[in-house]
Amino acid sequence: MKPFLKVKSVTAPLPISHIDTDQILPARYMKTLSRSGLGKHLFHDWRFEADGSEVADFVLNRPLWRNAEILLTHENFGCGSSREHAVWALDDFGIRAIIAPSFGSIFATNCVKNGVLPVPLSWAACAQLMKEVATLPDAEITVDLTETRVTAPSGTDYPFDIQADIRNALLSGKDDISRTLEHDDALAAFERRQGRIQ
Repeated sequence: MKPFLKVKSVTAPLPISHIDTDQILPARYMKTLSRSGLGKHLFHDWRFEADGSEVADFVLNRPLWRNAEILLTHENFGCGSSREHAVWALDDFGIRAIIAPSFGSIFATNCVKNGVLPVPLSWAACAQLMKEVATLPDAEITVDLTETRVTAPSGTDYPFDIQADIRNALLSGKDDISRTLEHDDALAAFERRQGRIQ
């Protein structure tokens, strides 16, 4: 996966609570095992009319935020069913970080396994960022994983917590399989000791 160090971007505001994975990516678009191509279906039922035309006022259809790499939203983002495809759609669309007061736990795990950073900030911090984005919609927010902080357009820093092993995996761009293979020699030695391989 792509390493995550620091992202500075305009930030798409989506002030809605309890957005579930079926809203992020409707189940009818989960008929693929490929991680690419799902971005066109991200928030499909919110982004498109029944005839396929874009909903003009949906945040990710507006020219200013069409290429945003950061999504700012409300609590419990990614709740509902365990659906890794939802994260694949966000990643394929270009979203690198999501800032919210809380996340669905399985969704957050799927994010870090795919190089997307879920950033937990307090409700007050998220509300302040929403105000700044509303006032200066083209201003950029910085999400810095090396320093574990979010910097608002005003310059205010908001530190966030993240487990050390998750942070290191994202910084290095190594998924679970890559990190396991780093111990290939030790694993092979263990297997030999158990008589499983010659």
